[in-house]
Order: sequence, then structure tokens, then C-alpha cells
Amino acid sequence: MDTAIVLAAGLGRKVWPYGEFRQKCTIPVANTPIIRRLVESLVEAGCQRVLVVVGHHAQQVRGALADLPNVVFVTQSTPDGTASAVLTASAHLEDQPYLVVYGDIVTPPDNLRNFIQEFCSSHVEAAALVQPLGNEDASDWLCAGIGTEAAEDGSVSMLTGIEGHPRGGSHRLCGVYAFRGSATPYLLRNPGVVTKVPVGGMPPPESEIAQSLQLMIDEGKTVLAVQTMEFLIDVDKPWHVLEANHRLVDYLAKQVTEDQVAAGAKISDAAELNGHVVLGKNSVIGPRVVINGTLIAGANNNITNGAILHGNIFVGDQCRISDYCDVGSSTIGNRCIIGHGAEMSGVLFDKVYLYHYCEMSGVFGCATDIGAATVCGTLRFDDGDTRMRVEGRSEVPPYGSNSTYMGDYCRTGVNAIIMPGRRIGSYSVVGPGVILYDDVPSKTMIMAKQELITKPWGPERYGW
Repeated sequence: MDTAIVLAAGLGRKVWPYGEFRQKCTIPVANTPIIRRLVESLVEAGCQRVLVVVGHHAQQVRGALADLPNVVFVTQSTPDGTASAVLTASAHLEDQPYLVVYGDIVTPPDNLRNFIQEFCSSHVEAAALVQPLGNEDASDWLCAGIGTEAAEDGSVSMLTGIEGHPRGGSHRLCGVYAFRGSATPYLLRNPGVVTKVPVGGMPPPESEIAQSLQLMIDEGKTVLAVQTMEFLIDVDKPWHVLEANHRLVDYLAKQVTEDQVAAGAKISDAAELNGHVVLGKNSVIGPRVVINGTLIAGANNNITNGAILHGNIFVGDQCRISDYCDVGSSTIGNRCIIGHGAEMSGVLFDKVYLYHYCEMSGVFGCATDIGAATVCGTLRFDDGDTRMRVEGRSEVPPYGSNSTYMGDYCRTGVNAIIMPGRRIGSYSVVGPGVILYDDVPSKTMIMAKQELITKPWGPERYGW
């Protein structure tokens, strides 16, 4: 497969607070923009040319990929659907097979490599990567029916039909497709709306690739269904950012079978290591540090003075993690500080400061400063999960429902308390002493109003 089309033009409204001022495809997962890791995986899988369709916040996508060879950017002028996006790029294609990949998926290269091999070894005109739903709600996804078809070397899985956000289903479409040139007319014939929906399903007017697959199925064409071998996260909502980081870091940690210490890096004899360590150039693990799990850390980090790290942890470059802080399974961005007595579990983007005495759990955006004694609640009194409203729809996240989701360039004051499952928009402030029960819009400051009572007092009150 020589050519891949990567779709990165969407608005990303559902992933708020991360899609408003960011192109969703550039959200970092394990400290690399989603789309950059994806394009690198496609090149590793054999794609020699990658056409990237851009639109919303296009320059962010260009900035994430500009130094990679054989990447061509194509602009989708109107965000009217994925089939339209592919047609925008098709002018750069000859009559040859091509891959289509949504730019917001996080998955190991093995899934892409296996999918390409399955398609190239078949004679079908189109193929789709599918994943069993498990305990996921089918109504969140574009789903596919799966059947079997006889082949010369046995039987193959095929799509029997697609359905948009049904009330039940066994597999979902993953946003990875393959087409031969003869299938492109079905993209042109796309009606601009998904017609295969439940009664009352109310599909939006946009040209979705899945509907083009349905047109092929209706005309008796075989559409190959290839199941995922490894995890695949479609980063569609804020909790998917947390899940994608955890799943990818766990996957990377499994690849580490021995310690790897780069030139200039040092590990103190007074540190306690109960797991493998990958340590970048000039990084230091100092005395009294305790590591229980796999640590993958970049260059010029200072992890010292009693820091406690447990679980699988991925650290960028130039971070300070020190002074008896407690870090659970996490992704830590570049130039972050986790200091005295701070507790952290989840994801820090670049340059997040947790100087001391705070308890943070969730996803925290770039250049965010957390005030002393800020606490993120993670347990409700009813031990339940927090509902979130995403684009008007009330949902219970299946992952990280009680975590905090904070956008870029935020601050908290001292003693702020953030209740479970709250989202805070970018460029916002949660002031000192605030108990935050509701989501905070972007570019907003929330301050507590204090009422004081002043009265005379002194030794006379005690009979002097």
C-alpha cells in the first residue's frame, strides 16, 4: 500500500475542553501528537506517501508533521463529511489502492500493518477495520454487521451492513479503510447523510464513508472486515484522552524487558527500583526514590529526593519530580514540575506545575499552574460515576468518569476543590477556596465570595 489519506479536518467539539483551541488530531498521547504517531506508524507499515486532509486549525497539523518526508497537505474547504474529505484528496491519486485513516485514532502499528496485509492479499474493492464493542455502548459509534464468505483458502469476514449509532451492535467501525481505485465512485455517490440508522436516529447532514460502504454492499460488492489485533482508541471525547494515554503507555511498557540507561544518565545506589527503567540522556534518579513499575523517561530529567512512582509512567524531557511526591500510572509532559508532597495520576501536557501539596487526577492541559492544596475529588458519596453532557447528550463515561479534565493555560488558587468529573475550559481560573461543582467555560474566572463578621474582642471578654 503506497498511499494513505489521513483525515484531520474535523472540528473536534465533543472532546472539549481540548478541541476548542487545538486541532483534536494534535492532542498529545505519550507526549507525541496523535497524528504524528499515526503518520509515523503508516510509514513504518509501508506507506510511501501520506496525504493529510486539513481544515479546522490546519496550521497545528502542518506544524506537527512538517518535518516528515513525503507528506502532502490538502485543504478541505467545507467540513461536510469524511467521504467528501477523501474526494478532496483523490485528485492527488492515480488509479491505485489507497488507505484512509481518521487522524484521531491511537493504536499500535501492528493493527495497521495487519490490516494492510489482509487487504493486499485479497481481491476485494474495499475493506474496513472493525473492533468488538465489548462493554461499550453501541449508540456511541458507527457499527457494522459481520458475516463470513467462502474463499479459496477458507472463509473471510465481511461487512453485512452498517448502522449509525444503533441501539445494539457487536462491532464498531474504527475509522481505518482501504479502497481500490474502482471503489472511488461510491464515495462520489454518497448521499451526504447516513441512511442506515435506527428509527429516530436523526443523522446529521454529512457524507460519512460508512454510507459509501453500504452502497457497495447493497450492490453485492464484498467489503472485507478485518478485526483489530491490539487496542484502538478513537479520541472522540475527553475521557478518551485519558484512556488512550493509559493504554499506549501500558503497551510501550510491555516492550521494555530490561533497563536502558543512556549516556550521562545516573541512578543513585540509594534509590529503590522494583521494575525496569528506560532513562534518557543526562537524566538522574536520585536518592530515596522508589519506583514500582516501568518508568520510561526522556532526557535531562531530575527524579530525586524521595519521589514515589508506581505503575507504568511515561515522562518527557526536562522534568523535575521530587521531594516525596507520589505519582501513579501517568503520562508526564515535557518541562513539568511535580514537587513536595504532590500527588498525581493521569496525564500532564507540557509545562504543568504541581509545586506542592496537591492531589490531581485526570488530564491537565499545557502550561497549567496548580495552586497549593488543590484537590481533585475522585470518589462520590454514592460511589457512582459522574454523568457528563457532551454536545447536549448526557452520558456516563465508561472510563475516567470521575477524573478532572482541564484545558490549556489554566490556573487554580490555593485550597481549590474540584468535585469529581468536572471539566474546565482553556484559559480559565479556579480561584482560591472555590469548591467547584459545575463545569467552567473557557476564558472564565471562578472566585469564591466570602462573607465576614467583625466584632470587638479582647481581654475584657474574659473579665479583665
